[in-house]
Order: sequence, then C-alpha cells, then structure tokens
Amino acid sequence: MASDYQYEKNKKSTERFLRHLPARAALYATMALLSVIFGLPLIWMISTSLKTGPEAFRLPPDFIPNPIVWMNYINGLTYLPFGRFILNTLIITLPRIVGAVAVSALVAYGFSRIEWDGRDTLFFICVATMVIPFAVTMIPLYLLFHHFGWIGTYLPLIVPTLFAEPYFIFLLRQFFMGIPQELSDAARVDGCSELMIFWQIILPLSKPVLAVVALFQFMWTWGDYLGPLIYLNDPNKFTVSLGLYQFGSSWRGATLDRYTWFMAAITAMTLPVLIVFFLVQRTFIEGISLTGLKG
Repeated sequence: MASDYQYEKNKKSTERFLRHLPARAALYATMALLSVIFGLPLIWMISTSLKTGPEAFRLPPDFIPNPIVWMNYINGLTYLPFGRFILNTLIITLPRIVGAVAVSALVAYGFSRIEWDGRDTLFFICVATMVIPFAVTMIPLYLLFHHFGWIGTYLPLIVPTLFAEPYFIFLLRQFFMGIPQELSDAARVDGCSELMIFWQIILPLSKPVLAVVALFQFMWTWGDYLGPLIYLNDPNKFTVSLGLYQFGSSWRGATLDRYTWFMAAITAMTLPVLIVFFLVQRTFIEGISLTGLKG
C-alpha cells in the first residue's frame, strides 16, 4: 500500500517535471544568453589585455589570444605608479566604508526603532535628498570645502560620508523595521540602554544588510572618478580612476602595445571589486532579499 502511494507520488512528480521542462530549458537558455551578452565587454577586456598590439586591432577580431602576453600586466602596472594609486584609493575607501556602516546604521536605528515627534517627516526629507543630482550640489560643496581649506586633500571625499548616506539609511531602516520589537523590549526590561540594544542585538542580526552597505560603498568609492577629479590636484594623491584616465590619455598616438598595457591595467584594477563581490556574494544576495521583504 505504501509502495503504491510512493509510486504514484513519484509518477506525478516526474510528470510535473517533464511538463515544465521546456519552459525551464527556455528560461535557462535565455539567462545563459543574457549572461554572455552582459559579460562580453569583460571577456573582451581580458582577452585584449593578453594580446600583442597588432593582434588587438586585427579584423575580424580573435577572442583567444595567440600568443598570450602576460608581460602586458607588468608593463601596464609599472607604466604609472599604480601601487601608489591603489594605496591612495584605500586611504579613501576604508574610512568611507566604516562611516557608511557605523553612522548610517546608527541613524537608521533612530528612524526605525525609537519613537519621537517628527520622525517620519524628517525621514521623508532625508530620503527626498536622494533625488538631488550631484551636479546641483557640486559647486556649493566645492566652495564650502575651499573655504575650509580642504581642496587638494582627501577630506572632501571622506568627511561627508561620516554624516551618513540617505540611501544606506533607507536600506538599513527597512531591515531594522523587520526585526521583532519584542527583542528590544526584553532588553530594556533587563536594563539595556538604546546603544547597548543597537550594539548587542540589532547589529549582530543585521550582518547581511551591513555587508550590502559595505560592498556598495566599496564599489562606489573604488570606481569614483568625478569626486577625486574635482578635489585632488596632486598626481601623487591620484586614485585608481584618475590613474587609469591619465594612462588612457597617454597611449593615444603611442605604439599599439601601449593599448594592450592599458587594457591590462584596467583588468587588474577591476579584479578587487570582482574578488570582494564573490567573497561576500551569498551574504550580499541574502541582505538584498531580506531588505526587500522587510518593513
């Protein structure tokens, strides 16, 4: 009797699988095709970085380099002081990540877990600032930082992040609102202050969304071009993005091999973002999913 029931169950499961097989196959084929299309620029960049100069401009193009020229990476990364550019970028990136995670989380906690007059109105104003383009605030900010004497330093690129980012406040608030309020109430009964609740209860439960904030801030800072271009004027303080622009401006009119060095430098400077993403991919996806369901 039990075996007959199990047989019927397996039969229905198999029939259901076969019925949905064409749709699943079409879906996976479409996803694979879109993945190749979106990944094509990256594949082409890596391929070009391993070619000789004449081969990079050959028509029709070849995706597989022959021969593979690994020296392009050494030549590309030593043509300009990219080691210094990476260090400069990290000097900006690490404080911005700490500021984005710590300060934005603290502000989001006040908007989500503490009741006070005008909270929702102030949160609406905070979120509304996200629609203001940077081009609108660019000149006033430059004049302000010039008055402070910060032009030519890293301070204009670091200090504003220490006052929280509206997008991160919104992201963290949505997550915090999904944490049961009973946990905070029980902690208050035990004598915990709001800071203790924030540090010992809310933050440990929010690791996925904190990872999302840290990853977003890292990617935005690592690839930021306009901010360093506005505030930095000393080549010794240039970031990776400014270094790549300087390299890209120098290879025009030079030998063809210089172009492949340039592509090798771009590939090498892209690797940190890819590595960090793959290391925290599971936590990143979990944080995005949970944030979308909370609140």
